[in-house]
Amino acid sequence: MTTGPVHAAHAPPPADALDDAARDARYANPFAPPDETEAAAQGRPRSLFGEILDWMLAPLLLLWPMSIAVTWLVAKSIANGPFDQTLETDAYVLARQIQPVNGVAELALPEAARDFLRADNLDSTYFQVLGGRGELVGGDRDIPLPRDEDRPQPGVVEFRDDTLHGIDIRVAYTTVELAHIPGAQPALVQVAETLDRRRALANDIIKGVILPQFVILPLAIVLVWFGLSRGLAPLTALQSNLLTRRPDDLSPLEARRAPPEIEPLVTSFNDLLTRLEQNMELQRRFIADAAHQMKTPLAGLRTQAELALRQDAPPEVHRSLEQIATSSGHAARLITQLLALARAENRLSGQTFAPLDATGLARQTIRDWVPAALARRMDLGYEGPDGDDDAAHAWVNGHAVMLREMLSNLIDNAIRYTPAGGRVTVRVRPEPAARAVHLEVEDTGPGIPAAEREHVVERFYRILGREGDGSGLGLAIVREIVSMHGGTLAIDDHVYEEHPRMAGTLVRVTLPARDET
Repeated sequence: MTTGPVHAAHAPPPADALDDAARDARYANPFAPPDETEAAAQGRPRSLFGEILDWMLAPLLLLWPMSIAVTWLVAKSIANGPFDQTLETDAYVLARQIQPVNGVAELALPEAARDFLRADNLDSTYFQVLGGRGELVGGDRDIPLPRDEDRPQPGVVEFRDDTLHGIDIRVAYTTVELAHIPGAQPALVQVAETLDRRRALANDIIKGVILPQFVILPLAIVLVWFGLSRGLAPLTALQSNLLTRRPDDLSPLEARRAPPEIEPLVTSFNDLLTRLEQNMELQRRFIADAAHQMKTPLAGLRTQAELALRQDAPPEVHRSLEQIATSSGHAARLITQLLALARAENRLSGQTFAPLDATGLARQTIRDWVPAALARRMDLGYEGPDGDDDAAHAWVNGHAVMLREMLSNLIDNAIRYTPAGGRVTVRVRPEPAARAVHLEVEDTGPGIPAAEREHVVERFYRILGREGDGSGLGLAIVREIVSMHGGTLAIDDHVYEEHPRMAGTLVRVTLPARDET
């Protein structure tokens, strides 16, 4: 065994994104979200938080302009109250000043009182008194008259909105019985004023009500947001609980601590975990039983064939016994790989990760394959950190048995498909800047064409015309184990230094480095 470069030849080297179509993006770069995931996210239902927020804020924002309109009507009604009362008082005062004189109605109102009635800084005030025959007794003739059917009873003041010279006015009117004038109709008394003061008061009321709403509404939205966040906190806590669980933790969630609304969901999820654990236990038992039931008879068959080969037998029988021994060995290897693939694909089967040194793992695995390399006169070597100091280690978080199985499959492929006398190199390259550790296996074999690299990680796929007795499962196992550890798999050419025109295979597995903090 050499301490220099190691050259490993594999028939089917692993590829970067060599997967089933459904898992291409995940294997190509597990640290970046694939485009398919982003596209799928666009079609997902909206978040519960957003739905509740919309259903709360949309009616609130819709009711706000409606409240402004209602407030305007109420403010207008409130503003009309005191001014209508003043007009009503003026109408009663004028009505009392009507006196019959010589059979004619006259208005006994001093000029000073008339000037006082019209005195206003904002509004224009008008009044009108019509006698029993419709003659103008006093005031302004231009004030519109009410309809005959709208004339009130004597002593009752009514109000209406009207216009005078194109200006909106508010009119208070009543009638006065002229009992001392035979045949006369009740006199009509009208007092009117423009609406400037009323509108100014209504605007002040609106400002006093609406302006605080510009502060209250955003504050209400913030409070609704905060309330929803607090209300959905149990869901966030449940999500955090699930995200921080170990992959092998199938213990039930505490349904009693969940709010009543999501307690049925938690209970159903616990039932699912229970069924999943039962199924996984059945699978683990099946794998263990299959390993025992299949490997033991095959080992016995191979032993019996090898014992028979030591006895004298005709050449034909001898060749058959050799074939039986070889086939049983291949079958045992195939069963071992199938079981390893099942364990790798069953990612929740109790596998726990622990800190391990990739350099020590690589050296131990190489030692196991030295006899196979020597049997084919190959130079199997190691390149990487060496020594006892901290710089001689490359720490990762992983499952030691699975990672060793992964590296064994890469070395096995390299030895199987590299011609006798070639070289296989196992290399460990820490890359602190990228927080990654690279495990590389390169060989001086025939290499893998670029068009085939996407398929060689598929189960039972073998390159046509390629010599070797592999089963086509080695790189499929490698792919599953790499994916389990959150790493990436890449297949490239290995250009010979002494023969630049020749290229073998370089398989690179990149694993996340362990966080030393």
